[in-house]
Amino acid sequence: MFRKLFIASSTCAAILALPALATDAALNPMVESASWQDLRGDVVGDVEIGNGDNLLSVDAPYRAHDAATVPIVLKQIDTSTEITAVTVVIDENPAPVAAVLGFSKAMAPLDFEMRVRVNQYSNVRVIAETPEGLQMTGRYVKASGGCSAPASRDPELALVSMGKMKLRMFDRQEVQMSTSRRQAQIMIRHPNYSGLQRNQITQLFISAHFIDHIEVWQGEALLFTVDGGISISENPVFRFMYTENGAPDLTVKATDTEGNSFEQVLPKLPAS
Repeated sequence: MFRKLFIASSTCAAILALPALATDAALNPMVESASWQDLRGDVVGDVEIGNGDNLLSVDAPYRAHDAATVPIVLKQIDTSTEITAVTVVIDENPAPVAAVLGFSKAMAPLDFEMRVRVNQYSNVRVIAETPEGLQMTGRYVKASGGCSAPASRDPELALVSMGKMKLRMFDRQEVQMSTSRRQAQIMIRHPNYSGLQRNQITQLFISAHFIDHIEVWQGEALLFTVDGGISISENPVFRFMYTENGAPDLTVKATDTEGNSFEQVLPKLPAS
């Protein structure tokens, strides 16, 4: 339904610091947006969108510490409703659709974190796809310059490590006698360049080059997918909860806009 991504010639960069998130949702509710009125038809067409405040909570900083790596945390409130996909839209970014996320049943109830770039003060809206239809919620984030922020590494060094992956596992949460929920974090090394960034030595613009598709597998079972646009941060990081199926490892597959493919099997080491 949302599989259309806005791919612009210019993209957005950086990562690491985790800014404090707004603890009170009332601090940064979404605001009226003329941009969204222009975008809506291209993102969802004329489909009716319900209020998703009771389905999903979106935690995001009211004022971002680093506009190039803004944490967005999605947590499902109504666990009786299945969320099969989510589209993240940043109204004022050059390419507003940041990502389309697809989820398997093992990801329910949804508890998912990602990091995005915010180019100027903007609504960050999350549109959830459910069997009952579309529901939307989100937050207003004060940040600027995220799409043109300098890359954190020299381009040559960034290319050397591109595609390397790391998995971090956290403690289990027992759900039933034979079932447990596990929290994991996956990091993928990739500069995710935007056409708005400059080489700090030559001052020439760096061509857009970013990850456009990610799959995370638990053994032979697909956990989730990410179809990414230009607004996902440098060195993408995804933190998520999932129901274990007994597989000893997670496999991550990714492709980027230059035709590169990356795949790595990541053993589930003990929690650190």
